[in-house]
Amino acid sequence: MKRLNGMDAMLLYSETPNLHTHTLKVLVIDAGKGEQAFNFDVFRRYLQDRLHDLTPLRYTLVNVPWRLHHPTWRVHDGVDLSYHLRRVQVAAPGGRRELDELIGRIASTPLDRNRPLWEFHFVEGLADDRFALVGKVHHSLADGVASANLLSRLMGLVEGGQPSGVGDVAGMVPTTSQLLRQAGRDHIRQITALPRLLNDAARGATRLRRRAKSRGRCPDLATMFNAPPTFLNHEVSPTRTFTTVSLPLRDVKQTAKSVGATFTDVVMAVAAGGLRELLLRYDGRADRPLLATVPISTDGSSDRLDGNEISGLTISLPVHIDSPLRRVSLITAAATAAKEDHELLGPTLQGRMMGYLPPPLAPAMFRRQARRAANRVMNVAVSTVRGPSRQGTIAGAPVSEIYSVGVLSSGSAFNMTAWSYGDQVDIAVLSDDRTFNDPREAAEAMAHAFAELQREAGLDGDAHVAGQRLRPPGQASGPSAI
Repeated sequence: MKRLNGMDAMLLYSETPNLHTHTLKVLVIDAGKGEQAFNFDVFRRYLQDRLHDLTPLRYTLVNVPWRLHHPTWRVHDGVDLSYHLRRVQVAAPGGRRELDELIGRIASTPLDRNRPLWEFHFVEGLADDRFALVGKVHHSLADGVASANLLSRLMGLVEGGQPSGVGDVAGMVPTTSQLLRQAGRDHIRQITALPRLLNDAARGATRLRRRAKSRGRCPDLATMFNAPPTFLNHEVSPTRTFTTVSLPLRDVKQTAKSVGATFTDVVMAVAAGGLRELLLRYDGRADRPLLATVPISTDGSSDRLDGNEISGLTISLPVHIDSPLRRVSLITAAATAAKEDHELLGPTLQGRMMGYLPPPLAPAMFRRQARRAANRVMNVAVSTVRGPSRQGTIAGAPVSEIYSVGVLSSGSAFNMTAWSYGDQVDIAVLSDDRTFNDPREAAEAMAHAFAELQREAGLDGDAHVAGQRLRPPGQASGPSAI
């Protein structure tokens, strides 16, 4: 058995009726370019043959009696694919809009905790002989790095093998006494480790205060714990919306080089530019910088398939600045300061502290927080994940696009994830049905922001939008296409 770590447990406890904590992984599969016929039955056999290499998909939760500790994972003795693999049909004409609407509906329902915490929805009816695989995986099971490694195995890009951490025999159900003994041993280890944790936290906080004084204040950067109110910040509803846009990786890297920024800085600048457009449209103003939470990995091992080894940065998004180049420079400065603060505090401190969440009390605390209509800590969440650099296949059919997105937080109805895959950057935006008149506005705003940044950098600003590839041949541009 393997105990959920602090971050895993937090993501489990923080799930409420309106804040689901599963993530989405969307693969667009080009069956027309495959080596053989591709359909639902072919994929089912393909997945069945590979489940032994995707061990986290066989994990089930085991709760400790009386909630005396965080739950543990055990390896389930069998996975019922008739339950976990769902066959769904996208609405005609099978374009990007119809696929995104279907994904939003899939994202709107929670996972059953009595089963392994995932579902695959096999989407049929897309234009141009394409299919989509929509994976709904609980965030407590895997973070971005672990999910990317799992997908690499699923697509045959790396050899399989057993992950470390869960050493029990499949099918073994621990007894109450075993669970209590293990919980007791873990609590002793936690008590022993607590003085060092408190000392590290105090020293980190002291270092942060000293550095903040020496750094001074930049008026164009947001103040921590002072996120301004926007149309994006309200009590989140249970219903999700999903939208996507894809950009050429070469163009993103070229833009980053031209403006002297990192890949992540450019993604953050695209988010800032797109959000500025949306704020002006919905709020009529964009006069204060926003606060974005940016998860970062503390363990980027290529063989890690499960768990959340993550921490987070809080970065100012200068949506109040009209110049795209000035926005990039401010984001670079904000990201540099945030990374420095993160190191001063301690990269693993957040995760270590989460391990002390009290299981009997944490769910109720998070339920109360979920009803809030504002969030002083953050306005939005923005993530970047390095996915596979080579194009993968599913049963011989190439996977042309991969989109991923995390979760919505209390009082924050905007999560954007940029997932690099092959020669492109696939961007997904998750929101709720109370935020946008048309969810496509978010994707279009990101494409506009990238094109604007390219032009300001002296490059071709005609950003390619991958969603057009799902339009049936000969169909004119319309509501079903990007």
